[in-house]
Amino acid sequence: MRIVTADRFVSEKDDDIDYGFFGRRGGVSEGLFSSLNCGPGSGDSLDAVFENRARVANDLNSLEKDIVTPWQTHSNICLEAQDIFPNGQDRPKGDGVVTDRPGLALGVLTADCGPVLFVGRKADRSPVIGVAHAGWGGALKGVLESTIEGMMKLGAIPATIRAAVGPCIGPKSYEVSEGFEAPFLTEDPSAEHFFKSAAKDGHLMFDLPGYIAARLARAGIKDVTITGHDTYVDEQGCFSYRRACHRSEEDYGRQISTIIIRK
Repeated sequence: MRIVTADRFVSEKDDDIDYGFFGRRGGVSEGLFSSLNCGPGSGDSLDAVFENRARVANDLNSLEKDIVTPWQTHSNICLEAQDIFPNGQDRPKGDGVVTDRPGLALGVLTADCGPVLFVGRKADRSPVIGVAHAGWGGALKGVLESTIEGMMKLGAIPATIRAAVGPCIGPKSYEVSEGFEAPFLTEDPSAEHFFKSAAKDGHLMFDLPGYIAARLARAGIKDVTITGHDTYVDEQGCFSYRRACHRSEEDYGRQISTIIIRK
């Protein structure tokens, strides 16, 4: 069920951490949502969604109720989780989550946006973990930095924090209109490196995973892994919002990326 690994993200010294970038295979959903759709905000059957989430939890040796996913709004808000979040409309809004509590599987839902998993250590070597939903909006607004700050508030030593950028739309697939780059260049002129000419006049290609990695490096994270998995290209393995839009499909599934401190 785990679609890719992030080879350098954890090591044999991290035997108290488990994580997974889960794709679309191995679930019970049908049609446009086939098959491991974990997004309760989609138009899929909620029974199917929660069965899929239970399968993810089982892969992590956990329970569905222990998967913590916020109501994502493309913001820079990071939440601290010390208990499970409610489901449905009562979920707290945010795009980053951190915890130092064992047994909580922090998760973000994506379908082209960048899922980012974090692990760090306190002075006593106990772990602090985090997740971030980093689409272009959240990344530009600072959700990565907010998540790092949230981990530090829980005691994570900055030099110990590592990050992995999971499956997201790749630089050869993310075509944007000219002008899209303006707020990025206003925030940091060096962001021009993440925009290349497109074959179509008036358009550019945007390197979202590269931009995410650069923001992490600018925030002081020296160990960043990019899985390099393009959600738009891999139809069998991943859901993709943009692919669904290009096909005029009425809805799309969401894959989940999770990290947990083992009990």
